This record gives sequence, C-alpha cells and structure tokens, in this order.
Amino acid sequence: MTERSVTHTTFVIERFFQVSPARVFAAWSTAEQKRKWFGCHEGATHELDFRVGGRETYRGGPKGGPIYTNETRFQDIVPNQRIVYTYDMLRDETRISVSVVTIELKAEGKGTRLVFTEQGAFLDGHDAPEGREHGTKVVLDKLVEGLERETHAAA
Repeated sequence: MTERSVTHTTFVIERFFQVSPARVFAAWSTAEQKRKWFGCHEGATHELDFRVGGRETYRGGPKGGPIYTNETRFQDIVPNQRIVYTYDMLRDETRISVSVVTIELKAEGKGTRLVFTEQGAFLDGHDAPEGREHGTKVVLDKLVEGLERETHAAA
C-alpha cells in the first residue's frame, strides 16, 4: 500500500499597485488581461469564465517536461474588492494540491494594496508549500511590472 500524506500551509503575500482597485481587478477578471501576466509556459492553454460558479483552466509546462493543470472555481466575487476561489493543481494526471485563495483589493492613497492569502493542502509529497509561495510571488511581481509599464506608457 502506498503511504499518503498531506502538508497544510497558509501564506500571505502583499503587493502595492500605483493604479486603482478597478484596474487591478480587471487584470484578474478578463482573460486578455490575465494572459499578459499569469502564464509562464510557452504554448499553454487558458480558459476563463469569471463569475461566481465559473471556472478557469490553465494547462502548460516546460518543453519536454510534465504538464501542469490549474483547475479553478470562483466561489465569491465582489467587484474591485474581493475574489475567492478554490483550485486543484495537477502534474500530468496526479493531483498535487488543493487550495483556497482570497484576494483582497484595498484602496490606499491613489493606489491599491493587494492581499493574497492561500490556504493549501499539498498531497503525498508531490509539491511543497515553499515552491508554491515562491511561484506565486513571481507571478504577482509580473502583474506589478505589467501594470507599472502600462501606467508609464499612458503617461
């Protein structure tokens, strides 16, 4: 019999944006905007049905490596303020984690403070919380950079 395990973790990441909560919310809620910063693998597929009960699917991976699938379901959406979703992460056909994510957007001066909280269950040693937190930081930094470039281009 194969031994099973689960590692639970919670991590919180904050980022500040020099744009309004509505602009940050749009970067999460529209497929065209999200594809600019979310994906990290060439040739990946992405589908987004952004509404409560809607789904998002991202599939991709390094050339010649495993395929990672992120299957998301949106649980709660308050425009320009909050997004709550659950997601499964699979490597090829193996489920490696299940998470609940809350994104809070808080107006701060002329900008927005984003608070990203993930509560994860990492299954059978297939993934580690430290790697997920690092990857999330990288992706959020891409979002910050993208919105900053957009802001400077418009100025």
